[in-house]
Amino acid sequence: MLTPEFELYGTSTCQYTAQMREDLEWRRVKFIEYDVESDTEALDRMISLCKGNRTVPVLVERGRVIQVGVEGRGCYVSH
Repeated sequence: MLTPEFELYGTSTCQYTAQMREDLEWRRVKFIEYDVESDTEALDRMISLCKGNRTVPVLVERGRVIQVGVEGRGCYVSH
């Protein structure tokens, strides 16, 4: 399975995830989104990519984290 160029890790309840999603959609960036509250495998991948950080949203490009949060803000995932 090919990994998409951009991956968005977030939660359905985080306003900053929604903000990042809307920005990507507005810019017509193709991405796949993972809800780390309902997808434990995605949560594990995100934590691994972020070296333990549990702040969302996380934007990954070609397997590399390029942005955590939006303008210095994000939501903490506790589980």
